[in-house]
Amino acid sequence: MIQQIEVRLGFSNFEPRPADFYREVLHGLRKEQKELYSKYFYDERGSQLFEQICSLDEYYVTRVELEIMQKNMQAIAELLGPHCQIIEYGSGNSKKTRLLLDALPEPTAYVPIDISKEYLLSSSIGLAVGYPNLEVMPICADYTSDFEIPQPQHPVARRIAYFPGSTISNFDPEPARRFLRQIANACEGLLIGVDLKKDFNILHRAYNDSKGVTAQFNMNMLARINRELGADFQLDQFRHYAFYNPGQHRIEMHLVSLQDQEVHIGEEMLPFAPGESIWTESSYKYTLAEFARLAASAGFSVANVWTDPQALFSVQYLTRN
Repeated sequence: MIQQIEVRLGFSNFEPRPADFYREVLHGLRKEQKELYSKYFYDERGSQLFEQICSLDEYYVTRVELEIMQKNMQAIAELLGPHCQIIEYGSGNSKKTRLLLDALPEPTAYVPIDISKEYLLSSSIGLAVGYPNLEVMPICADYTSDFEIPQPQHPVARRIAYFPGSTISNFDPEPARRFLRQIANACEGLLIGVDLKKDFNILHRAYNDSKGVTAQFNMNMLARINRELGADFQLDQFRHYAFYNPGQHRIEMHLVSLQDQEVHIGEEMLPFAPGESIWTESSYKYTLAEFARLAASAGFSVANVWTDPQALFSVQYLTRN
């Protein structure tokens, strides 16, 4: 049944192989500052937890971005125009995408790209049912890797990339530039969410929520490694730690070892000292001018910017130079 659905949707599967996961986990954990790549947060459980994070009071990002989109949707739709192919990098549950699809005049196709295959298939089926005249063409992939964007059956006026949620903030500056350049090579325009610099207390609360959902999300990375790679992380011997690094203008998320311990992954033994951390995510914050410079260095010009009254967040439309 799943295979039939995949065929009907034109599903493209470039899901990272277990061997790639194993290799990248060991590469990160062998570094002096141990790290794990944030893309591996998003197994099915991680995607579900992130969806819960997006509804938390402290996590302003999703709420404010939705408000900006709703207030300015007519202007956004007019800029993108009819017969677009929308390509969403890191599509998740595609909630914001539905707002966009509802407003666009006669969109031709939607290409959701996500690393979590089960989550991607579920959301794609819902969209295919909800938008019967739209070609839904899901791709399971690490969206920073090389893969071909499928060509719809019907004519496309322009390809527009959609990258909401300020996920661009998770890239260090040079990888962010390379990724934006990758999008510029594939698409004529980019609608992107960009988080802005603000009071660090707001940021601290957003990444240290009172319900502990972000901590569960962070810890799920270790649970996934245990399950898929046969590791023996003792989850109760690590804790979630998130803080704002003012020198780098970024939030950092870590998992901190609570004691002297050893972790095994296959035949590899990895020692942890008390207080030693695994760096799992960065989230950079920008001024509008800083992001415009980053975009320009990747071949984009900022055509329009929409923000909320408090200037917590921005939605921007970039055009390829």
